[in-house]
Amino acid sequence: MVAARALLFWALVYSYCGVCACIAGLRLLWSIGRRPGETFRWVVRENPPACLNDPSLGTHCYVRIKDSGLRFHYVAAGERGKPLMLLLHGFPEFWYSWRHQLREFKSEYRVVALDLRGYGETDAPPHKENYKLDCLIADIKDILESLGYNKCVLIGHDWGGMIAWLVAICYPEMVTKLIVVNFPHPSVFTEYILRHPSQLIKSGYYFFFQMPWFPEFMFTLNDFKVLKSLFTSQATGIGRKGCRLTAEDIEAYLYVFSQPGALTGPINHYRTIFRTEETHINSEEIQDIGLKGKEIRVNALNQIIRLSIFKIGTMNKLWFSG
Repeated sequence: MVAARALLFWALVYSYCGVCACIAGLRLLWSIGRRPGETFRWVVRENPPACLNDPSLGTHCYVRIKDSGLRFHYVAAGERGKPLMLLLHGFPEFWYSWRHQLREFKSEYRVVALDLRGYGETDAPPHKENYKLDCLIADIKDILESLGYNKCVLIGHDWGGMIAWLVAICYPEMVTKLIVVNFPHPSVFTEYILRHPSQLIKSGYYFFFQMPWFPEFMFTLNDFKVLKSLFTSQATGIGRKGCRLTAEDIEAYLYVFSQPGALTGPINHYRTIFRTEETHINSEEIQDIGLKGKEIRVNALNQIIRLSIFKIGTMNKLWFSG
């Protein structure tokens, strides 16, 4: 039974990956047929727009993590010593996505907007194995300690929201408040996807990103048309008038992601999620987060999306399995 389920799971992964690749290939051919000269145009922005160095947003800082050896970039606003508010962005974003929050909360908090591993000015390890979720969770723990704090208000959006959920589960003592935007609790995410094909289609990029180099290539076509569309189209962009991205905001994103190799690190975050590994966490940690009498199973997606809660009597155990 377990083998059959595993076979079906991997059949789904690779089949949908193939479907997404075919759709992307057809779009590529359509673009070449319509605008052959424009399709492969890719402009590297050499100078950052002024908004990235706006002093009202805070100070650009760097911290090197001892265990991993990686240097992380972040922008900090607010006085040192105030409670820490740590902001984790999604894909395809970077610290600048939190510009409004940096201004809004700096009077009450030490606000830190981080470039996640592989993004922006943060170091990007070359191998996809360096982007497993246990590494990303450890990053947040180590950064928190490196900043001189033992707890924070943790806010995550999109992929940063997934990381925030798991940090709160694994290290609940470090999170005084958790705010997640646009990412459901992982205990329901996989079950919802499997039961709602429309959501499976919307999450198709998870499967498409399993391919080497091709997703990065598709992003560069027509001078990053896909990236621009994500932020400006009616389907995925900001619809509310007065809140839409300005031309300078768009240039900020294009500056960061047009650099050679800048997309590989961010996409590598997704290239490890279908690995199957097992990690055990003791029962005391379950009790700390109020999940007595339940087993949280983080299955597939490398400890992430297949997180299901099952009642199993009086047994208390949090475990990640493949």
